[in-house]
Amino acid sequence: MERGTVGSANRGRLRVAVRTEGESEIVTPAGELDHHTAELLREPLDHALEAGRARLVIDCSALEFCDSTGLNVLLGARLKAEAAGGGVHLAGMQPVVARVFEITGAEAVFTLHESLEDAMEE
Repeated sequence: MERGTVGSANRGRLRVAVRTEGESEIVTPAGELDHHTAELLREPLDHALEAGRARLVIDCSALEFCDSTGLNVLLGARLKAEAAGGGVHLAGMQPVVARVFEITGAEAVFTLHESLEDAMEE
């Protein structure tokens, strides 16, 4: 299910695809996750948690950028998922996005996977 496109005039765009596979909600953001687009990711994450799907797998392979607002969306989802007995798994992060997680120390609080396939095997 496509969630739409929003953002600034120059490349501030994000598309979010969502699908359920087994016990996991797979959310695939593509583009730039920033203060203009964060709500497009927050909505499907919240919806999945409200529907009782607490294992969230974020396929980051098409995510080109993530700022502090995007990071906060993911951190908020992690807290909610863990409170519901699940967690947030991040898969396939591009180096530029992985660097944000490394610099902020956020990589220590998420379960990271090399690929979506690895995340789904766990």
